[in-house]
Amino acid sequence: MNRSIAITAFTLSALAAGAAMAQDTKPMADKMAGMEKCYGVAMAGKNDCKAGAGTTCAGTSKVDYQGNAFKAVPAGTCVTMKTPKGTGSLTEMKS
Repeated sequence: MNRSIAITAFTLSALAAGAAMAQDTKPMADKMAGMEKCYGVAMAGKNDCKAGAGTTCAGTSKVDYQGNAFKAVPAGTCVTMKTPKGTGSLTEMKS
């Protein structure tokens, strides 16, 4: 009987966790509304996501203006952003 209760509790916990994780993606989508990914404009450790092989996600860029790390910026502004390495890009760049 105790085993059955434990299995039921575990199953319910897993379902609840899955539902919570599914809801986590909506805030990111809301944040990106009216925004675009701009590569090569983030300062070291200040990227929103994608920082190349061997990194995880937000805050993992190793150098300023890393070409494969993006920052979310207002739509239409990326390619006009100037950095010491040139302008921002809507696609990944070589660092």
